[in-house]
Amino acid sequence: MTRTVDDLRNEIRLAVGRYERQESTAFTKEALAAICDAVDYEIDTNRLPSKPQMRAGILWKIGVLEEDDPDKAGNPFRKEELKSIAASLQDE
Repeated sequence: MTRTVDDLRNEIRLAVGRYERQESTAFTKEALAAICDAVDYEIDTNRLPSKPQMRAGILWKIGVLEEDDPDKAGNPFRKEELKSIAASLQDE
């Protein structure tokens, strides 16, 4: 069975201790922060960075990007990126 973007997001949410969502939504800042923690991308949890910064950091830590450049992660994760994140969290 092919996993949808929503399936992948929920799989990732559950892997980092967040809750599954019934409706289709992108990750909140808090969910992105939990993913950052899971992939060992250090952020200031007292003042969360921007979503693009956290997305870039996550993609950098799992080897999708060569650097944590927020200009390269301005949009929500694409399906292939979600697959890579989910796979990296399963390897943990």
